[in-house]
Amino acid sequence: MSYTALYRKFRPGLFEDVKGQEHIVTTLKNQIRANRIGHAYLFTGTRGTGKTTVAKIFAKTVNCESPTENGPCGECRTCKAIAAGASMNVIEIDAASNNGVDNIREIVDEVSYSPAEGKYKVYIIDEVHMLSIGAFNALLKTLEEPPSYVIFILATTEVHKLPITILSRCQRYDFKRISIDTITGRMQELIDAEGVQVEEKALRYIAKTADGSMRDALSLLDQCIAFHLGSELTYDKVLDVLGAVDTEVFSRLLRHVLDKDVLGCVKLLEEIVMQGRELTQFVTDFSWYLRNLMLVQSSDNLEDVIDMSSDNLVRLKEEAEMVEMSTIIRYIRIFSELAGQIKYASQKRILVEIALIKLCKPSMETSQEALLDRIRDVEEKVENGVPVVMTEGAMSMAATTPQKRPELPKAIPEEVKEIVSNWPTIIGNTDNPMRIYLKNANLSLGGDNKLMVVLEDGTPSDHFTEHPENKAQLETVIADFLGKEVEVTIQSVRSRQEFKENYVDLSQIIHMDIEVEEE
Repeated sequence: MSYTALYRKFRPGLFEDVKGQEHIVTTLKNQIRANRIGHAYLFTGTRGTGKTTVAKIFAKTVNCESPTENGPCGECRTCKAIAAGASMNVIEIDAASNNGVDNIREIVDEVSYSPAEGKYKVYIIDEVHMLSIGAFNALLKTLEEPPSYVIFILATTEVHKLPITILSRCQRYDFKRISIDTITGRMQELIDAEGVQVEEKALRYIAKTADGSMRDALSLLDQCIAFHLGSELTYDKVLDVLGAVDTEVFSRLLRHVLDKDVLGCVKLLEEIVMQGRELTQFVTDFSWYLRNLMLVQSSDNLEDVIDMSSDNLVRLKEEAEMVEMSTIIRYIRIFSELAGQIKYASQKRILVEIALIKLCKPSMETSQEALLDRIRDVEEKVENGVPVVMTEGAMSMAATTPQKRPELPKAIPEEVKEIVSNWPTIIGNTDNPMRIYLKNANLSLGGDNKLMVVLEDGTPSDHFTEHPENKAQLETVIADFLGKEVEVTIQSVRSRQEFKENYVDLSQIIHMDIEVEEE
Protein backbone atom coordinates (compact mmCIF):
# COMPACT_ATOMS: atom_id res chain seq x y z
CA MET A 1 0.00 0.00 0.00
CA SER A 2 1.30 3.48 -0.84
CA TYR A 3 2.48 5.80 1.92
CA THR A 4 -0.08 8.19 3.42
CA ALA A 5 1.07 11.66 4.47
CA LEU A 6 0.92 12.38 8.21
CA TYR A 7 -1.69 15.12 7.92
CA ARG A 8 -4.01 12.68 6.08
CA LYS A 9 -3.19 9.62 8.19
CA PHE A 10 -3.89 11.43 11.46
CA ARG A 11 -6.73 13.67 10.33
CA PRO A 12 -9.09 13.99 13.34
CA GLY A 13 -12.16 11.79 13.22
CA LEU A 14 -13.74 13.04 16.45
CA PHE A 15 -14.35 16.49 17.89
CA GLU A 16 -11.97 15.81 20.79
CA ASP A 17 -9.09 15.24 18.33
CA VAL A 18 -9.42 18.75 16.88
CA LYS A 19 -6.75 20.95 18.46
CA GLY A 20 -6.81 24.69 19.04
CA GLN A 21 -10.45 25.31 18.05
CA GLU A 22 -12.25 24.48 21.30
CA HIS A 23 -14.57 27.50 21.03
CA ILE A 24 -15.99 26.16 17.75
CA VAL A 25 -16.04 22.48 18.68
CA THR A 26 -17.94 23.15 21.92
CA THR A 27 -20.57 25.25 20.13
CA LEU A 28 -21.20 22.63 17.43
CA LYS A 29 -21.42 19.79 19.99
CA ASN A 30 -23.97 21.77 22.00
CA GLN A 31 -26.05 22.44 18.88
CA ILE A 32 -26.12 18.73 18.02
CA ARG A 33 -26.95 17.73 21.59
CA ALA A 34 -29.82 20.26 21.80
CA ASN A 35 -31.00 19.50 18.25
CA ARG A 36 -30.54 23.18 17.30
CA ILE A 37 -28.66 22.51 14.09
CA GLY A 38 -28.43 25.46 11.69
CA HIS A 39 -28.99 25.29 7.95
CA ALA A 40 -25.93 27.29 6.83
CA TYR A 41 -22.46 27.59 8.38
CA LEU A 42 -19.45 29.65 7.32
CA PHE A 43 -16.03 28.39 8.45
CA THR A 44 -13.31 30.97 7.91
CA GLY A 45 -9.66 31.16 8.90
CA THR A 46 -6.12 30.72 7.66
CA ARG A 47 -5.01 27.53 5.90
CA GLY A 48 -4.53 24.29 7.82
CA THR A 49 -6.52 25.24 10.92
CA GLY A 50 -9.20 22.53 10.62
CA LYS A 51 -12.09 24.06 8.66
CA THR A 52 -12.70 21.13 6.30
CA THR A 53 -11.90 18.58 9.01
CA VAL A 54 -14.49 20.00 11.41
CA ALA A 55 -17.01 20.21 8.56
CA LYS A 56 -16.57 16.48 7.81
CA ILE A 57 -16.83 15.49 11.49
CA PHE A 58 -20.00 17.60 11.79
CA ALA A 59 -21.48 16.04 8.63
CA LYS A 60 -20.75 12.53 9.93
CA THR A 61 -22.17 13.26 13.38
CA VAL A 62 -25.54 14.63 12.20
CA ASN A 63 -26.02 11.52 10.01
CA CYS A 64 -24.57 8.93 12.44
CA GLU A 65 -26.93 6.22 13.62
CA SER A 66 -25.34 6.17 17.10
CA PRO A 67 -23.57 9.50 17.67
CA THR A 68 -21.44 9.92 20.81
CA GLU A 69 -20.54 12.96 22.89
CA ASN A 70 -17.39 13.48 20.83
CA GLY A 71 -18.81 12.93 17.36
CA PRO A 72 -19.69 10.01 15.07
CA CYS A 73 -19.40 6.38 16.20
CA GLY A 74 -17.36 5.47 13.14
CA GLU A 75 -18.82 1.94 13.09
CA CYS A 76 -22.30 2.28 11.63
CA ARG A 77 -23.03 1.86 7.92
CA THR A 78 -23.51 5.61 7.39
CA CYS A 79 -20.19 6.54 9.04
CA LYS A 80 -18.29 3.97 6.98
CA ALA A 81 -19.92 5.14 3.75
CA ILE A 82 -19.03 8.78 4.46
CA ALA A 83 -15.46 7.83 5.43
CA ALA A 84 -15.07 5.92 2.15
CA GLY A 85 -16.49 8.83 0.14
CA ALA A 86 -19.38 6.66 -1.06
CA SER A 87 -22.22 8.47 0.72
CA MET A 88 -24.71 10.52 -1.29
CA ASN A 89 -25.55 12.48 1.86
CA VAL A 90 -22.23 14.34 2.17
CA ILE A 91 -21.23 16.20 -0.98
CA GLU A 92 -17.86 18.00 -0.95
CA ILE A 93 -17.36 20.61 -3.66
CA ASP A 94 -14.20 22.50 -4.56
CA ALA A 95 -15.36 25.97 -5.57
CA ALA A 96 -11.98 26.75 -7.11
CA SER A 97 -12.72 24.40 -10.02
CA ASN A 98 -16.54 24.39 -9.85
CA ASN A 99 -17.26 28.09 -9.62
CA GLY A 100 -19.78 28.69 -12.39
CA VAL A 101 -23.52 29.30 -12.35
CA ASP A 102 -24.22 25.86 -13.87
CA ASN A 103 -22.34 24.10 -11.06
CA ILE A 104 -24.43 25.83 -8.41
CA ARG A 105 -27.69 25.25 -10.31
CA GLU A 106 -26.93 21.53 -10.21
CA ILE A 107 -26.75 21.77 -6.42
CA VAL A 108 -30.00 23.75 -6.28
CA ASP A 109 -31.73 21.04 -8.36
CA GLU A 110 -30.34 18.23 -6.18
CA VAL A 111 -31.49 19.92 -2.97
CA SER A 112 -35.13 19.18 -3.77
CA TYR A 113 -34.50 15.42 -3.37
CA SER A 114 -34.53 14.15 0.21
CA PRO A 115 -31.71 11.82 1.38
CA ALA A 116 -32.15 8.13 0.55
CA GLU A 117 -30.77 7.22 3.98
CA GLY A 118 -29.72 9.23 7.00
CA LYS A 119 -31.17 12.51 8.26
CA TYR A 120 -29.34 15.25 6.39
CA LYS A 121 -27.76 16.09 3.06
CA VAL A 122 -24.65 18.13 3.85
CA TYR A 123 -22.97 20.26 1.17
CA ILE A 124 -19.39 21.27 2.02
CA ILE A 125 -18.25 24.01 -0.39
CA ASP A 126 -14.51 24.60 0.03
CA GLU A 127 -12.79 27.85 -1.08
CA VAL A 128 -16.25 29.35 -1.52
CA HIS A 129 -14.81 32.83 -2.20
CA MET A 130 -13.83 31.52 -5.67
CA LEU A 131 -17.47 31.38 -6.82
CA SER A 132 -18.48 33.87 -9.49
CA ILE A 133 -21.05 36.60 -8.77
CA GLY A 134 -23.61 34.71 -10.82
CA ALA A 135 -22.96 31.54 -8.84
CA PHE A 136 -23.43 33.42 -5.56
CA ASN A 137 -26.72 34.84 -6.80
CA ALA A 138 -27.90 31.36 -7.85
CA LEU A 139 -27.12 30.07 -4.35
CA LEU A 140 -28.75 32.90 -2.39
CA LYS A 141 -32.38 31.77 -2.17
CA THR A 142 -31.56 28.13 -1.49
CA LEU A 143 -29.00 29.14 1.15
CA GLU A 144 -31.58 31.27 2.94
CA GLU A 145 -34.46 28.75 2.94
CA PRO A 146 -33.21 25.24 2.18
CA PRO A 147 -35.32 22.15 2.93
CA SER A 148 -35.17 20.98 6.54
CA TYR A 149 -32.89 18.06 5.62
CA VAL A 150 -30.16 20.21 3.96
CA ILE A 151 -27.13 21.78 5.63
CA PHE A 152 -24.63 24.02 3.84
CA ILE A 153 -21.08 24.41 5.20
CA LEU A 154 -19.06 27.06 3.37
CA ALA A 155 -15.29 27.17 4.00
CA THR A 156 -12.91 29.96 2.95
CA THR A 157 -9.57 31.53 3.74
CA GLU A 158 -10.64 34.92 2.33
CA VAL A 159 -13.95 35.81 3.92
CA HIS A 160 -13.66 39.46 2.82
CA LYS A 161 -14.35 38.37 -0.77
CA LEU A 162 -17.80 37.01 0.07
CA PRO A 163 -20.89 39.15 -0.68
CA ILE A 164 -22.65 40.49 2.40
CA THR A 165 -25.82 38.73 1.22
CA ILE A 166 -24.06 35.38 1.71
CA LEU A 167 -22.54 36.36 5.08
CA SER A 168 -25.91 37.41 6.48
CA ARG A 169 -27.43 33.97 5.78
CA CYS A 170 -24.75 31.93 7.61
CA GLN A 171 -23.58 31.25 11.13
CA ARG A 172 -19.96 32.39 11.04
CA TYR A 173 -17.17 30.53 12.88
CA ASP A 174 -13.64 31.98 12.83
CA PHE A 175 -10.85 29.41 13.11
CA LYS A 176 -7.86 30.80 14.97
CA ARG A 177 -4.20 30.22 14.21
CA ILE A 178 -3.04 27.33 16.38
CA SER A 179 -0.45 28.10 19.06
CA ILE A 180 3.11 26.74 18.94
CA ASP A 181 2.53 24.76 22.14
CA THR A 182 -0.63 23.12 20.75
CA ILE A 183 1.03 22.18 17.45
CA THR A 184 4.10 20.83 19.28
CA GLY A 185 1.92 18.72 21.57
CA ARG A 186 -0.02 17.25 18.65
CA MET A 187 3.18 16.42 16.72
CA GLN A 188 4.59 14.72 19.83
CA GLU A 189 1.50 12.49 19.98
CA LEU A 190 1.91 11.52 16.33
CA ILE A 191 5.63 10.73 16.45
CA ASP A 192 5.03 8.61 19.55
CA ALA A 193 2.43 6.67 17.56
CA GLU A 194 4.83 6.38 14.61
CA GLY A 195 7.77 5.37 16.79
CA VAL A 196 10.02 8.18 15.54
CA GLN A 197 12.62 9.94 17.72
CA VAL A 198 12.51 13.76 17.43
CA GLU A 199 14.05 16.41 19.68
CA GLU A 200 11.52 18.70 21.36
CA LYS A 201 13.54 21.73 20.21
CA ALA A 202 13.19 20.48 16.62
CA LEU A 203 9.42 20.09 17.01
CA ARG A 204 9.09 23.61 18.40
CA TYR A 205 11.00 25.09 15.48
CA ILE A 206 8.77 23.23 12.99
CA ALA A 207 5.70 24.49 14.88
CA LYS A 208 6.96 28.08 14.75
CA THR A 209 7.73 27.81 11.02
CA ALA A 210 4.20 26.51 10.35
CA ASP A 211 2.80 29.91 11.42
CA GLY A 212 -0.35 28.60 13.11
CA SER A 213 -1.19 25.92 10.54
CA MET A 214 -1.40 22.32 11.80
CA ARG A 215 -1.38 20.93 8.26
CA ASP A 216 1.76 22.89 7.34
CA ALA A 217 3.46 21.66 10.51
CA LEU A 218 2.69 18.00 9.76
CA SER A 219 3.84 18.41 6.14
CA LEU A 220 7.15 19.91 7.32
CA LEU A 221 7.53 17.15 9.91
CA ASP A 222 6.91 14.55 7.19
CA GLN A 223 9.56 16.15 5.01
CA CYS A 224 12.14 16.25 7.82
CA ILE A 225 11.50 12.62 8.88
CA ALA A 226 11.85 11.42 5.29
CA PHE A 227 15.17 13.24 4.86
CA HIS A 228 16.68 11.65 7.97
CA LEU A 229 14.78 8.36 7.94
CA GLY A 230 16.03 5.82 10.47
CA SER A 231 17.89 8.28 12.73
CA GLU A 232 16.83 10.73 15.44
CA LEU A 233 15.57 14.00 14.06
CA THR A 234 17.56 16.75 15.77
CA TYR A 235 17.24 20.53 15.75
CA ASP A 236 20.29 20.89 13.49
CA LYS A 237 18.88 18.37 11.00
CA VAL A 238 15.61 20.28 10.84
CA LEU A 239 17.54 23.47 10.12
CA ASP A 240 19.36 21.64 7.31
CA VAL A 241 16.14 20.40 5.69
CA LEU A 242 14.30 23.73 5.94
CA GLY A 243 17.33 25.81 4.95
CA ALA A 244 17.13 27.76 8.21
CA VAL A 245 19.77 29.35 10.46
CA ASP A 246 20.52 28.63 14.12
CA THR A 247 19.65 31.30 16.69
CA GLU A 248 23.31 31.52 17.76
CA VAL A 249 24.18 32.81 14.27
CA PHE A 250 21.65 35.64 14.66
CA SER A 251 23.32 36.61 17.93
CA ARG A 252 26.73 36.79 16.21
CA LEU A 253 25.26 38.81 13.36
CA LEU A 254 23.60 41.29 15.71
CA ARG A 255 26.87 41.85 17.60
CA HIS A 256 28.66 42.53 14.29
CA VAL A 257 25.97 45.09 13.46
CA LEU A 258 26.23 46.77 16.86
CA ASP A 259 30.02 47.01 16.36
CA LYS A 260 29.41 48.60 12.90
CA ASP A 261 31.49 45.73 11.49
CA VAL A 262 30.39 45.55 7.84
CA LEU A 263 33.14 43.07 6.94
CA GLY A 264 32.09 40.73 9.78
CA CYS A 265 28.45 40.85 8.61
CA VAL A 266 29.37 40.09 4.99
CA LYS A 267 31.66 37.19 6.02
CA LEU A 268 28.94 35.70 8.23
CA LEU A 269 26.43 36.00 5.39
CA GLU A 270 28.97 34.22 3.17
CA GLU A 271 29.02 31.32 5.67
CA ILE A 272 25.22 31.18 5.67
CA VAL A 273 25.07 31.12 1.87
CA MET A 274 27.80 28.47 1.57
CA GLN A 275 25.86 26.25 4.01
CA GLY A 276 22.98 26.32 1.53
CA ARG A 277 20.60 28.26 3.76
CA GLU A 278 17.51 29.83 2.23
CA LEU A 279 17.90 33.63 2.37
CA THR A 280 14.16 34.33 2.38
CA GLN A 281 13.82 32.15 5.50
CA PHE A 282 16.93 33.82 6.97
CA VAL A 283 15.35 37.29 6.62
CA THR A 284 12.10 36.10 8.21
CA ASP A 285 13.89 34.43 11.14
CA PHE A 286 16.23 37.37 11.80
CA SER A 287 13.20 39.71 11.84
CA TRP A 288 11.67 37.37 14.42
CA TYR A 289 14.90 37.48 16.44
CA LEU A 290 14.80 41.30 16.43
CA ARG A 291 11.15 41.15 17.50
CA ASN A 292 12.15 39.02 20.48
CA LEU A 293 14.91 41.52 21.30
CA MET A 294 12.36 44.35 21.26
CA LEU A 295 9.99 42.45 23.58
CA VAL A 296 12.78 41.61 26.03
CA GLN A 297 13.74 45.27 26.26
CA SER A 298 10.09 46.36 26.58
CA SER A 299 9.18 44.28 29.62
CA ASP A 300 10.34 41.59 32.02
CA ASN A 301 8.87 38.11 32.47
CA LEU A 302 8.12 37.54 28.78
CA GLU A 303 9.42 33.96 28.71
CA ASP A 304 5.96 32.65 27.80
CA VAL A 305 5.67 35.01 24.83
CA ILE A 306 9.19 34.45 23.50
CA ASP A 307 9.67 30.92 22.21
CA MET A 308 13.35 30.42 23.02
CA SER A 309 15.58 28.21 25.15
CA SER A 310 16.84 29.51 28.52
CA ASP A 311 20.44 29.81 27.23
CA ASN A 312 19.39 31.86 24.22
CA LEU A 313 17.12 33.99 26.41
CA VAL A 314 20.06 34.89 28.68
CA ARG A 315 22.08 35.94 25.64
CA LEU A 316 19.12 37.93 24.27
CA LYS A 317 18.72 39.84 27.56
CA GLU A 318 22.42 40.68 27.48
CA GLU A 319 22.07 42.05 23.95
CA ALA A 320 18.95 44.03 24.91
CA GLU A 321 21.12 46.11 27.27
CA MET A 322 23.55 46.89 24.44
CA VAL A 323 21.12 48.60 22.08
CA GLU A 324 18.49 51.37 22.18
CA MET A 325 14.82 50.70 21.41
CA SER A 326 14.81 53.21 18.52
CA THR A 327 17.74 51.32 16.96
CA ILE A 328 15.92 47.98 17.22
CA ILE A 329 12.85 49.51 15.58
CA ARG A 330 15.04 50.80 12.72
CA TYR A 331 16.53 47.32 12.26
CA ILE A 332 13.06 45.73 12.20
CA ARG A 333 11.80 48.29 9.67
CA ILE A 334 14.72 47.67 7.32
CA PHE A 335 14.32 43.89 7.46
CA SER A 336 10.52 44.10 7.15
CA GLU A 337 10.96 46.09 3.93
CA LEU A 338 13.54 43.53 2.80
CA ALA A 339 11.13 40.64 3.47
CA GLY A 340 8.65 42.18 1.03
CA GLN A 341 11.29 42.66 -1.68
CA ILE A 342 13.33 39.45 -1.45
CA LYS A 343 10.58 36.96 -2.36
CA TYR A 344 10.64 37.93 -6.02
CA ALA A 345 14.24 39.16 -6.33
CA SER A 346 16.74 37.36 -8.56
CA GLN A 347 19.75 38.66 -6.58
CA LYS A 348 18.66 37.89 -3.03
CA ARG A 349 22.16 37.95 -1.56
CA ILE A 350 22.86 41.50 -2.79
CA LEU A 351 19.62 42.76 -1.23
CA VAL A 352 20.54 41.20 2.13
CA GLU A 353 24.04 42.72 1.97
CA ILE A 354 22.56 46.16 1.29
CA ALA A 355 20.25 45.77 4.29
CA LEU A 356 23.14 44.74 6.56
CA ILE A 357 25.20 47.74 5.44
CA LYS A 358 22.21 49.98 6.21
CA LEU A 359 22.09 48.51 9.72
CA CYS A 360 25.78 49.22 10.23
CA LYS A 361 25.79 52.69 8.65
CA PRO A 362 22.88 54.92 9.75
CA SER A 363 24.37 57.69 7.57
CA MET A 364 22.86 55.92 4.54
CA GLU A 365 19.35 56.77 5.76
CA THR A 366 17.46 59.95 6.58
CA SER A 367 14.75 58.47 8.83
CA GLN A 368 14.28 59.69 12.40
CA GLU A 369 15.63 56.44 13.88
CA ALA A 370 18.73 56.58 11.68
CA LEU A 371 19.34 60.22 12.65
CA LEU A 372 19.14 59.28 16.34
CA ASP A 373 21.70 56.52 15.74
CA ARG A 374 24.04 58.99 14.04
CA ILE A 375 23.72 61.45 16.92
CA ARG A 376 24.38 58.62 19.37
CA ASP A 377 27.55 57.69 17.45
CA VAL A 378 28.78 61.28 17.61
CA GLU A 379 28.11 61.44 21.36
CA GLU A 380 30.09 58.24 21.94
CA LYS A 381 33.03 59.56 19.92
CA VAL A 382 33.04 62.85 21.86
CA GLU A 383 32.95 60.97 25.18
CA ASN A 384 35.91 58.85 24.04
CA GLY A 385 37.92 61.91 22.92
CA VAL A 386 37.67 61.16 19.21
CA PRO A 387 37.57 64.37 17.10
CA VAL A 388 34.35 64.68 15.08
CA VAL A 389 34.04 66.58 11.80
CA MET A 390 30.57 67.46 10.62
CA THR A 391 30.22 66.87 6.90
CA GLU A 392 28.31 69.15 4.58
CA GLY A 393 25.56 66.53 4.30
CA ALA A 394 25.28 66.25 8.06
CA MET A 395 25.12 70.04 8.40
CA SER A 396 22.25 70.16 5.95
CA MET A 397 20.45 67.40 7.90
CA ALA A 398 20.99 69.26 11.19
CA ALA A 399 19.72 72.56 9.80
CA THR A 400 16.32 73.58 11.10
CA THR A 401 15.24 75.60 8.06
CA PRO A 402 11.50 75.00 7.58
CA GLN A 403 10.62 72.95 4.52
CA LYS A 404 9.57 75.01 1.51
CA ARG A 405 5.84 74.76 0.93
CA PRO A 406 4.53 74.25 -2.62
CA GLU A 407 3.57 77.50 -4.31
CA LEU A 408 -0.05 78.16 -5.18
CA PRO A 409 -0.83 78.47 -8.91
CA LYS A 410 -1.58 81.96 -10.21
CA ALA A 411 -4.61 80.70 -12.13
CA ILE A 412 -6.36 77.39 -12.53
CA PRO A 413 -7.76 76.49 -15.99
CA GLU A 414 -11.56 76.40 -16.08
CA GLU A 415 -11.67 72.83 -17.44
CA VAL A 416 -9.48 71.64 -14.54
CA LYS A 417 -11.77 73.42 -12.07
CA GLU A 418 -14.79 71.67 -13.58
CA ILE A 419 -13.04 68.27 -13.38
CA VAL A 420 -12.10 68.79 -9.71
CA SER A 421 -15.63 69.97 -8.79
CA ASN A 422 -17.21 66.93 -10.48
CA TRP A 423 -14.54 64.33 -9.65
CA PRO A 424 -16.91 61.90 -7.83
CA THR A 425 -19.26 61.92 -10.85
CA ILE A 426 -16.41 61.36 -13.30
CA ILE A 427 -14.90 58.39 -11.48
CA GLY A 428 -18.37 56.93 -11.16
CA ASN A 429 -18.19 56.32 -14.92
CA THR A 430 -15.12 54.05 -14.55
CA ASP A 431 -14.98 50.36 -13.71
CA ASN A 432 -13.27 48.61 -10.82
CA PRO A 433 -10.46 48.46 -9.88
CA MET A 434 -9.81 51.89 -11.49
CA ARG A 435 -12.76 53.39 -9.61
CA ILE A 436 -11.36 52.23 -6.25
CA TYR A 437 -7.90 53.67 -6.97
CA LEU A 438 -9.26 57.02 -8.20
CA LYS A 439 -11.59 57.37 -5.22
CA ASN A 440 -8.56 57.93 -2.96
CA ALA A 441 -6.63 60.07 -5.49
CA ASN A 442 -5.56 63.67 -4.86
CA LEU A 443 -5.76 66.31 -7.61
CA SER A 444 -3.10 68.91 -8.35
CA LEU A 445 -1.61 70.88 -11.28
CA GLY A 446 1.34 69.64 -13.30
CA GLY A 447 3.49 71.35 -15.94
CA ASP A 448 1.68 73.46 -18.56
CA ASN A 449 -1.36 73.54 -16.25
CA LYS A 450 -2.12 69.87 -16.89
CA LEU A 451 -4.33 67.95 -14.48
CA MET A 452 -2.14 65.90 -12.12
CA VAL A 453 -3.65 62.81 -10.46
CA VAL A 454 -1.58 61.90 -7.38
CA LEU A 455 -2.00 58.29 -6.23
CA GLU A 456 -0.66 56.12 -3.45
CA ASP A 457 2.67 54.49 -4.31
CA GLY A 458 2.35 50.82 -5.25
CA THR A 459 -0.60 49.11 -6.94
CA PRO A 460 -2.80 52.25 -7.42
CA SER A 461 -0.09 54.24 -9.27
CA ASP A 462 1.26 51.14 -11.06
CA HIS A 463 -2.24 50.60 -12.49
CA PHE A 464 -1.71 53.71 -14.63
CA THR A 465 2.07 54.08 -15.02
CA GLU A 466 2.75 50.46 -15.98
CA HIS A 467 -0.37 50.19 -18.15
CA PRO A 468 -0.66 53.27 -20.43
CA GLU A 469 -3.96 52.00 -21.75
CA ASN A 470 -5.53 52.63 -18.31
CA LYS A 471 -4.31 56.25 -18.32
CA ALA A 472 -5.73 56.65 -21.84
CA GLN A 473 -9.05 55.22 -20.63
CA LEU A 474 -9.17 57.80 -17.79
CA GLU A 475 -8.51 60.63 -20.28
CA THR A 476 -11.34 59.30 -22.47
CA VAL A 477 -13.79 59.27 -19.53
CA ILE A 478 -12.85 62.88 -18.67
CA ALA A 479 -13.17 63.93 -22.32
CA ASP A 480 -16.64 62.36 -22.58
CA PHE A 481 -17.75 64.27 -19.47
CA LEU A 482 -16.14 67.62 -20.33
CA GLY A 483 -16.62 67.63 -24.07
CA LYS A 484 -12.95 68.44 -24.66
CA GLU A 485 -9.66 66.59 -24.32
CA VAL A 486 -7.56 67.13 -21.16
CA GLU A 487 -4.09 65.65 -20.77
CA VAL A 488 -3.53 63.87 -17.44
CA THR A 489 -0.23 63.24 -15.66
CA ILE A 490 0.17 60.57 -12.96
CA GLN A 491 2.32 60.97 -9.83
CA SER A 492 2.76 58.76 -6.76
CA VAL A 493 3.32 59.54 -3.07
CA ARG A 494 3.92 57.33 -0.06
CA SER A 495 1.50 59.14 2.26
CA ARG A 496 -1.10 61.88 2.49
CA GLN A 497 1.44 63.97 4.41
CA GLU A 498 3.92 63.79 1.53
CA PHE A 499 1.21 65.07 -0.82
CA LYS A 500 0.45 68.02 1.47
CA GLU A 501 4.15 68.93 1.70
CA ASN A 502 4.92 68.74 -2.04
CA TYR A 503 1.72 69.44 -4.00
CA VAL A 504 -1.12 71.93 -4.14
CA ASP A 505 -4.47 70.38 -3.22
CA LEU A 506 -6.83 71.73 -5.89
CA SER A 507 -9.93 70.39 -4.15
CA GLN A 508 -9.26 72.63 -1.14
CA ILE A 509 -8.60 75.75 -3.25
CA ILE A 510 -11.63 75.28 -5.48
CA HIS A 511 -13.87 74.48 -2.50
CA MET A 512 -12.70 77.73 -0.86
CA ASP A 513 -13.44 79.72 -4.05
CA ILE A 514 -16.94 78.28 -4.17
CA GLU A 515 -17.63 79.28 -0.56
CA VAL A 516 -16.44 82.86 -1.21
CA GLU A 517 -18.65 83.15 -4.28
CA GLU A 518 -21.68 81.92 -2.31
CA GLU A 519 -21.21 84.67 0.26
